[in-house]
Amino acid sequence: MKITVDIDCTPEEARTFFGLPDWKPMQDAVMADMQERMRAALAGMDPETLMKNWLPMQAQNLEQLQAMFWSQFTGSGHKEKKE
Repeated sequence: MKITVDIDCTPEEARTFFGLPDWKPMQDAVMADMQERMRAALAGMDPETLMKNWLPMQAQNLEQLQAMFWSQFTGSGHKEKKE
């Protein structure tokens, strides 16, 4: 003997029928928190913010750094005299 029963109900109705808890409010709160954290993490990835984090020096120091590099690369830097 074979008996087949077809039940037409939504997942919410089935969960209520079997007495299972409704996790939707908690899941929504967790997802909102995760989205906010991801937005905050991605906001720190724009080029301007990265440059501020990587090079926290002032513009004057940056110009001095560039001048030092150019003097070293062009060979016009300070050379020691041999006696």
